[in-house]
Amino acid sequence: MLLSFSWTKFFYSPLGDGGMSVKVISPATVANVVCGFDILGFALNEPCDELTLEISDEPGIHIINNDEYNLPTEAEKNVSGAALLALLEETADVKGFTLISKKNIKPGSGIGSSAASAAGAVVAANHLLNNRYRKEDLVRFAMFGEKVASGVKHADNIAPCIYGGVTLIRSIFPLDIVPIDAPPLHVTVVHPQIEVRTADARQILKHQVLLKDAIKQWGNIAGLVAGFIKGDYNLIGRSLEDYIIEPVRSILIPGFDEVKKRSKEAGALGGGISGSGPSIFMLSKDAATAMCVEAAMKEVFEQIGVAYHTYVTTINTEGVKIVTTD
Repeated sequence: MLLSFSWTKFFYSPLGDGGMSVKVISPATVANVVCGFDILGFALNEPCDELTLEISDEPGIHIINNDEYNLPTEAEKNVSGAALLALLEETADVKGFTLISKKNIKPGSGIGSSAASAAGAVVAANHLLNNRYRKEDLVRFAMFGEKVASGVKHADNIAPCIYGGVTLIRSIFPLDIVPIDAPPLHVTVVHPQIEVRTADARQILKHQVLLKDAIKQWGNIAGLVAGFIKGDYNLIGRSLEDYIIEPVRSILIPGFDEVKKRSKEAGALGGGISGSGPSIFMLSKDAATAMCVEAAMKEVFEQIGVAYHTYVTTINTEGVKIVTTD
């Protein structure tokens, strides 16, 4: 049974002294998609963060965290705050914003928690500004939040969070984002309850790779993109292999190799580390297979004694969703 999410509880509501606000939900994302380090990503329908934003007469960004994670409220140290500050620098007619954030995507989970915060904030701001900025501009602003989280401006979580679906980041400077059509796919995610910091996961990567490995990687990236566009499930499955990043990062995730092995035996097309981990994702052609993959994942982590959460969902084709009532 797929997880479902109700939209009915989201609405426009006044904040503070009665200014109109907007509430959005911002989806989790899977970055890298195994072979596409920093250039491929897709959005998930579950889980999602909730953010409420209001234009403020007070200068700067006022942040209220409505969750248990005790994230910074200083704008410069908060991913949403940094993204909104970047937007404010180009928005002369607005002094500031008040943001209420409720995170349902656990920080450090590897499914785009920081991206959901940054992207959700700037999409909400853009709505209050009558959509004056393009999606590429919103990605550019939100990347300042990713720099706070990981020390690097990357868009492989941000872009699918804002655009929805599968996205290719052809270039960061200049920013060039290519939405990619994909066939129906079911996604199973397991989040072992350990922490892998994105900055740490980047530090252990090799700075040089063998040409033969690079050639294999390029072939898989091209094959994966072609498989998405053609709706060729077999090609997608054959292309979900990583010769550069996964062999290094997988040592940080207990049970990774066994999860991958048993998931494929259960019928998954393939998958791997979501972002920098510790979450692991698998793609399947249908819901029944995705549920079998979930059972295989659970069995592995129960056997090794590591707590976990799982999600069985689909690719979110819309991205950050603004919900209003007339």
